[in-house]
Amino acid sequence: MKKVELVQNACAVSANGRTSHLTPKEYGILSYLMNHPDRTHSAEEIYASVWNETPYACKPIISVHVRHIREKIETDPSHPAHIVMLWGQGYRYFA
Repeated sequence: MKKVELVQNACAVSANGRTSHLTPKEYGILSYLMNHPDRTHSAEEIYASVWNETPYACKPIISVHVRHIREKIETDPSHPAHIVMLWGQGYRYFA
């Protein structure tokens, strides 16, 4: 598993030998998960932290953003190694 690094002040991520642009929300989600790698985070928790709003029906929103992030950082997005979803619990980041 290759190292994933956020590119500060550029809203980008470096992974698998390439740098990819992230939307501000993707950057916020990835940054949040990378800064709290030792625990599982619910979609509601991620949404509240990144959007600074009360979460309401946010699971599909987080799911789509995570899918886009995986496409940019994972070697095989259909078998993620960095951002893993634990059914019924949430998302966890593995360095």
